[in-house]
Amino acid sequence: MFKQSKKIMSLILLIVFTIFFTACSSSNTNISDNEFKKYKEEKFNTQDSTKSNNVDDIIKIHFIDVGQADSILIQDSNNNTMLIDAGNNDDSDLVVNYIRSQGINTINYVIGTHPHEDHIGGLDAVINNFNVSKVILPKVTSTTKTYKDVLLSIKNKKLSITPAVAGKSFFLGDTKCEIISPNNSQYDDLNNYSVVLKLTYKNNSFLFTGDCEDFCENEILSLGYDLKSDLLKVGHHGSNSSTSLPFLKSVSPKYAVISVGKNNKYHHPTQETLDRLNSQNIKTYRTDELGNIIVTSDGNNIVIDKTSTTNAIARDVVYPIQYVYITKTGKKYHKKNCSSLKSTTISISLEEAQKSYTPCSKCNL
Repeated sequence: MFKQSKKIMSLILLIVFTIFFTACSSSNTNISDNEFKKYKEEKFNTQDSTKSNNVDDIIKIHFIDVGQADSILIQDSNNNTMLIDAGNNDDSDLVVNYIRSQGINTINYVIGTHPHEDHIGGLDAVINNFNVSKVILPKVTSTTKTYKDVLLSIKNKKLSITPAVAGKSFFLGDTKCEIISPNNSQYDDLNNYSVVLKLTYKNNSFLFTGDCEDFCENEILSLGYDLKSDLLKVGHHGSNSSTSLPFLKSVSPKYAVISVGKNNKYHHPTQETLDRLNSQNIKTYRTDELGNIIVTSDGNNIVIDKTSTTNAIARDVVYPIQYVYITKTGKKYHKKNCSSLKSTTISISLEEAQKSYTPCSKCNL
């Protein structure tokens, strides 16, 4: 009976997932290289000197310190924003409050690179707490509660999923965003479904690779994508199964950022990966050593800030807004990992929860 129920639940999840993807499968806007070249010439090269030297005309990339996980916030001068991943479940409050600290209420694109908890754990909280325009996910399902929480948050906000399709591109303001991978629908390793994204802002480019492994890297190389980028987000937290030398040479970055937890049990980043980066004279920055890392580009120059006041938002800070979790039918509010939470959860602020719910005694709220 249990096995039959489990099969039914998996089938329901697959149907819901398929409906989400089908509903928005045609919403990507593809931009050819020639079209983008023409756009750049018209948009940037014909501007007068005053406009082109405007110091406020920038993009910022925040590599949020979420320990052994990934979360990257991208924003430009015109309040266009993108979030790539949102850390572990326990990072939900940290990520939400970090985004709020930047004065952001609306996120144009939320991207979950792949369904591992250290990438999508806080994604439901982000979707629940911000105005989100579009959610991009790879075409792969998972039966974990974490993944179901993300699907529920999308459903509750009446959003649909835009599938990550390699070769498709779109704009975040004046920044071109090109999906490089996944290029397959049947990978053995869930990491290889990672959304690999190249951002091009004027004359600067940035490559974000999720947990893409060397198998996926070789596939990308064989397809002839233009990977050249000024900055590389190192794949899989610096694992030795990612950032192969041929891939690294093709990207040829000046800078690399590794999102990784201090003294993690996986021993990331591995010495092999660090040696490969050093062999190419790539300046490498790590969140386990520096905390939040903020990269600023004016389209020609890149500045990497390790000492910004924004960096003072550390993992152990108590934020003024605290978030708790409820269920559709329950009468109590809980911490996210409370053992009493048997069904899919909804994130709300503690202040709101206290108006209609009572605290759970089991998780000491």
